[in-house]
Amino acid sequence: MPAQQKKLLFCIAGVLSFACALGTAAAMGTQLWVRGTILCTTGALLVNASGPELHKFIGDIQYGLFCGQRVRQCGLGGRPQQFSFFPDLLRIIPASIHVSVILFCTVLMVFALVGAGFFMFNAFGSPYETLHGPIGLYLWSFICCSCGCLIMILFSSEVKIHHLSEKIANFKEGTFAFKTHSEQFANSFWTILVCSLVHFLNALLIRFAGFEFPFSKSKDSGTITGAVDLMY
Repeated sequence: MPAQQKKLLFCIAGVLSFACALGTAAAMGTQLWVRGTILCTTGALLVNASGPELHKFIGDIQYGLFCGQRVRQCGLGGRPQQFSFFPDLLRIIPASIHVSVILFCTVLMVFALVGAGFFMFNAFGSPYETLHGPIGLYLWSFICCSCGCLIMILFSSEVKIHHLSEKIANFKEGTFAFKTHSEQFANSFWTILVCSLVHFLNALLIRFAGFEFPFSKSKDSGTITGAVDLMY
C-alpha cells in the first residue's frame, strides 16, 4: 500500500482512538448507565392496587458508576433522592466488581490515548520496531478492546446477577420494600460497546495498511530459511 494511504489509515485510527478515550471519560462521569422503574410492593399490597392504580406506586431510577437518582412512588407522589456509591452504598453492592469496572474504564481511557499517540506517530514519524511499530499498535488495540468487553461483562453481571437496581432501591428503607419493575442499559453502557468495536476496527485498519498480524510467519520465509539451513 502506498505511504500516503497508510498515513491516512493511521490518522483515521488515531482520531477514532482519541474519540473513544473522550467517550469513555464522558461515560464514566454520567448517570446514564442504567435506567429503570421500581415498584413499591408494600404500598401496592396495602391498597391492593392493580391496573392503572399500579402506576401510582412505580418510581424511576437511574445511575452510573459513581452516583445516581431514584424517585420513590408510594402512592403519595414522587420523592426524588440522590445517592452516591462512595461511600454510601459500598456495604450493599458487590464492591469488588464495581471497583473493577471503574478500574477497567480508566485503563481503557489511558490506553486509548496511548494508542492514539502511537497511531499519529506512525502516521507522521518514522515507525520503530517493537512497541512503536505495528506490533505495538495491535497491542494497544487489543488491550482497549479487551477492557471494553470486560467492562460490559462485569457491569452486566453486577446489574443482572447481583440485582444492583433492587439493592439501590431498598437502600435505607425500613418500612417500604421495592422491587425492580423494569431496567435497561442506557447510553453510557452502549458507548463502551461502541468503543470496543472501534478498537477492533482499528486492528483491521492496521491489517489493511499491509502489516501482518503479530506472531504470523509466511510459509515462503520458513521454506527459504529451511533451505539455507540445509546448505550448511
